[in-house]
Amino acid sequence: MPKTDDVKADFSKEELALLVSRLQKHLASEHEVELGRFEVESLIDFLAGTVGVHFYNRGLTDAQTLLAEQIDRFNDGIYQLERTMAS
Repeated sequence: MPKTDDVKADFSKEELALLVSRLQKHLASEHEVELGRFEVESLIDFLAGTVGVHFYNRGLTDAQTLLAEQIDRFNDGIYQLERTMAS
């Protein structure tokens, strides 16, 4: 059963610092917006809880598709191993 609660990203300190830095640079260069670390961390939390769930679900769908393809190849291999009874 799908969960409906918000996605909470558990980034390491290093990952979060990198994300904050990259987002600050993007906002400054593309939108001429200067935000501090806490504001950007809040924005990251908001994006993770709203947009992040869609990326997460897409990743699950992609993994499901890949697994189904692998299972089909496996089943084809088993079918090729089947033997028929001699007449």
